[in-house]
Amino acid sequence: VAIANGTLAAAAVGLGLQLWIPGVVLWIVGHSLAVWGARVDPQFMQVFARHIKHKPLLDV
Repeated sequence: VAIANGTLAAAAVGLGLQLWIPGVVLWIVGHSLAVWGARVDPQFMQVFARHIKHKPLLDV
């Protein structure tokens, strides 16, 4: 997940907008956050997927 997250962010910014340095920075930040999340809680992706499925409580 961390590799896919970083690759997509870097590709979107680096290739799409032709901004290589911000793309690399975004890749480093995204990858670091995903690795940190996996170390703190190995099941964080399953919890995040369940969180996204729920509708907002105060949806208007």
